[in-house]
Amino acid sequence: MKPAPSLLAACLSALGLLSSPLLAAERSLVFEARPGGPGQGKHVVLLAGDEEYRSEEALPMLAKILSQRHGFKCTVLFSTDEDGTINPDAGKSLSDAEPINSADLLLLSLRFRNWPEEALATFEKAYLAGKPIVGLRTSTHAFNGNRLADFGKRVLGEKWVSHWGRHKSEATLAITEPEAEGSPLLHGVANVFGTSDVYEAYPPADATILLRGRVLAGMTPDSAPAAYAKKRSTDKVEQDVNTPMMPVAWTRLHTNESGKTNRVFCTTMGAANEFENEGLRRLVVNGVYWGLGLDVPAKAPVDFVDEYKPGFYGFKGYRKGMKISDLELGKAMPGEPHPAPVPKQ
Repeated sequence: MKPAPSLLAACLSALGLLSSPLLAAERSLVFEARPGGPGQGKHVVLLAGDEEYRSEEALPMLAKILSQRHGFKCTVLFSTDEDGTINPDAGKSLSDAEPINSADLLLLSLRFRNWPEEALATFEKAYLAGKPIVGLRTSTHAFNGNRLADFGKRVLGEKWVSHWGRHKSEATLAITEPEAEGSPLLHGVANVFGTSDVYEAYPPADATILLRGRVLAGMTPDSAPAAYAKKRSTDKVEQDVNTPMMPVAWTRLHTNESGKTNRVFCTTMGAANEFENEGLRRLVVNGVYWGLGLDVPAKAPVDFVDEYKPGFYGFKGYRKGMKISDLELGKAMPGEPHPAPVPKQ
């Protein structure tokens, strides 16, 4: 004889809460806006889903800053297993598409996602409505195997081309584009450095380049500039790897198929450990303000809200068994971060 269901289970079943494998709180990470900030009334939805650069670590940290330092409501969505465990390798998963409907801005850190039709259609509807978009690193190749496979090139302004710098051995120092001096997007932004390599990138003519990436010969900010010849993927013409430098941050106003205009900010930097760099955090926060048409602060506060010890990038380097609830306000990430590789001699 089967045991009688508990009173709690019976009540939940009557309310329809057992028909879904996960409760809403287990499908998304929500940070309510701290009162008084300039972001009041705006909802930023952050989409984490890449196998390599630890977006599941970086985006909750950014959401905490945006909500607690600036007053935006923030919701973070993830790639998860059916039980709600965060799994960046689950390329067909989006934990909950519904919050996208109420987003005022989408912040993406995605790589080759192939979501179910409902999630894909929800994202597509938001994009076609003209919602502003901030894209980080591998979001130039956010989707694969579906009708949004060309989203990076068509909307953000570039797709996956190549590692222009040598992966895991040549870091990136961001250099301000001369014409971008004085841009509100660069308010308070200085000394932007990242350990990920420069991507080969050719934004369209309608893009405004903000920063270019100097390929460094090592993995520290004081490393000398790299100096060697390399052929471009586009025309096979050989050039010095830093002459000219590849763009690593730009904006554009993209008129989509529905005739609406998306304000787009894109940077090919954005590994989780790179956000230990204050300048990069501020650049992305500024991109949110710009995307929403708000005045960019002279020097946006970007201090960490909770402890932030991100892992170094790398496939299979994610924290195993981490749940969405492990990333709530007041919590530090569980487990140990993925270590950086031993420097080559």
